[in-house]
Amino acid sequence: MLRRGRFAALLAAALAAAPAAAPAAQAQSYRARAPEQEIIYFVLPDRFENGDPSNDRGGLTGGRLQTGYDPTATGFYHGGDLKGLTQRLDYIQGLGVTAIWLGPVYKNKPVQGPPGHESAGYHGYWITDFTDVDPHFGTKADLKAFVDAAHARGLKVYLDIITNHTADVIKYRECPANDCAYRSIGDYPFARRGGVGGAAINDGFAGLDHRDAANFARLTRPDYAYTPYVPAGEAHVKKPEWLNDPIYYHNRGDSTFQGESSLQGDFAGLDDVMTENPRVVRGFIDIYGAWIDQFGIDGFRVDTARHVNPEFWQAFIPAMMARAKARGIPNFHIFGEVFDPDPAPLALHTRVDGFPAVLDFAFAFAAVDVVAKGAGTDHLARVYAADPLYARGEAGARTLPTFLGNHDAGRFASFVRQANPKASEAEVLKRVLLGHALMMFGRGTPVVYYGDEQGFAGHGGDQAARQDMFASRVASYNDETLVGSNRTTATASFDTHAILYRAFAEMAAIRRSDPALTAGALVVRAAGDKPGLFAFSRIAPGGGETLVALNTGTTPIAAQVAVASISGRWQSVHGRCAAAGSAPGSYSVEIAPLDYVVCRAAAR
Repeated sequence: MLRRGRFAALLAAALAAAPAAAPAAQAQSYRARAPEQEIIYFVLPDRFENGDPSNDRGGLTGGRLQTGYDPTATGFYHGGDLKGLTQRLDYIQGLGVTAIWLGPVYKNKPVQGPPGHESAGYHGYWITDFTDVDPHFGTKADLKAFVDAAHARGLKVYLDIITNHTADVIKYRECPANDCAYRSIGDYPFARRGGVGGAAINDGFAGLDHRDAANFARLTRPDYAYTPYVPAGEAHVKKPEWLNDPIYYHNRGDSTFQGESSLQGDFAGLDDVMTENPRVVRGFIDIYGAWIDQFGIDGFRVDTARHVNPEFWQAFIPAMMARAKARGIPNFHIFGEVFDPDPAPLALHTRVDGFPAVLDFAFAFAAVDVVAKGAGTDHLARVYAADPLYARGEAGARTLPTFLGNHDAGRFASFVRQANPKASEAEVLKRVLLGHALMMFGRGTPVVYYGDEQGFAGHGGDQAARQDMFASRVASYNDETLVGSNRTTATASFDTHAILYRAFAEMAAIRRSDPALTAGALVVRAAGDKPGLFAFSRIAPGGGETLVALNTGTTPIAAQVAVASISGRWQSVHGRCAAAGSAPGSYSVEIAPLDYVVCRAAAR
């Protein structure tokens, strides 16, 4: 914990430095904002605010294995809902964000998993009904009220969607323990039942590469690899109805995430949809097009995007963009989840699949390596050097959502603590601030993971990184030390005076006020193979330079940094900035350990 005197000093400094959050854009103009102009707040509805305790159990009766509700357990529903989110829009808007990425809200299987290892669908990724809101979160009317209230404030809303899989409903008779290894096409072809020596089935089916309706009409038997079946009582649990037929799934067992299984294997036992089938393509276009039509949402984050065949996205994405345009949404944004630290595979999904953007895992890995783990700042330079690989080149890279941690891998503060076990709380706070400054002022669309602004850290990834914003009853959440705070999650965490909340609000205000930071090209000015100076300029579309210089090391830095020769006079935006360049094309920076400066050329 921070010593009380040190904490007070840090808080006072943050309050003095951070301006009050600027009001959001006028409601009538939010549609005009381009994706790179947004600052996104990612939230899991179940863990944010409980606005209606009557829906905590989702209308179900019984214990936690029937209702999914147990606010003391990390893997079950805690009671957060859409009404709660709507009630807390003041808090979200005060942070300076401009868009809300909402975790999946669709109806989920309440509980699944083998005996003794059950957990609930509180996260939203185990969908049974793709057409309705999960009752634990409320109703469609509640979602409409939330979206309308956000839009009235000029805040956009992005929905998290899934097409790769559904909840785990389909079982295989060959493995009642649900531990079915992947069975490949070579060993288990579509034309034979249960392997190459089996009975002939699916006469005339030419395989997944022939994606016409006539070919898939010949695929009539789903028991080529395993014998799939739907348990009693679940025959019609999925909606739309066509999703209940095993013929629309790959049914090959668990993915190894290598080779063909990456596209056709079950993701941790979840039913893997056969997205090559044109009936499935049409079905998902209808499903998610309806959410655009009904709610006027502003974009999609696409889960497990790399595990779906490219041809599906080549049809689905243009259809969604056209649907949005018809609804009067000109800047509809779609970004896919492609878990890979290498920019080349990330860029491939923008060029081949046709994604407008993907989550920038390359930036996330590099930022953790550099700011948390002490790697050389050239790791970041290599990420930015790959920007031309993306569709639309550097302009496309500016639309990539950048982030530091998430609900799967864990929070950035936890990475800092893991990498620096002997660091003081003051050092942890500085590194967390430095990482967020890098994200806020670099190219891309920054994503703040809910709770990071309150100092949430967690003890790891997945469930350990999904804390409650309302007063938590989870012991493992309540015993963690928050960054920059003496509070715990046992009380509600909506403190607008928290050090990180105010600091993030300041960063957001700086970014929103400067066209160079929202839409400008990024030019790396200084990087090295050790911790220390990392500097880059953002060049505004109409001219003008903003220099961002960070010190990832633990000793002060004084250095000359290259800048545009016409950038002669400068003003300080954050930190101490020299009033003038040292010479045309050269600018002097002095940066304290684990700190940063933002300097803007006076002549625009």
